[in-house]
Amino acid sequence: MQRRIPYGIGNYTELVTGGFYYMDKSRFIRELKQFKTPLFLRPRRFGKSLFCSMLECYYDCRFAPRFGELFGATDIGRNPTPDHNQYAVLHLDFSVVDPSHGLAEL
Repeated sequence: MQRRIPYGIGNYTELVTGGFYYMDKSRFIRELKQFKTPLFLRPRRFGKSLFCSMLECYYDCRFAPRFGELFGATDIGRNPTPDHNQYAVLHLDFSVVDPSHGLAEL
């Protein structure tokens, strides 16, 4: 299968299973452990949502059965930390909220 360029994809599972090119940034998961409150400040279209989606897949216990599929070929998959897939992750997506109708509608 020919790989595609992942423009505008912010879902890690879609990226990995969809046959897209991917630059492995999973080693940064290990480096995040040293920060108490990490903050991702990057320009638009710089991969913030994709990285947060990767963190969700790595830490959420719902993805434990798919760990090999999602992370097997990555740096963090070859050398996982002890807390991978150990937490219940709450995923909130505020991009679908339409604030134009006022506070009462929200």
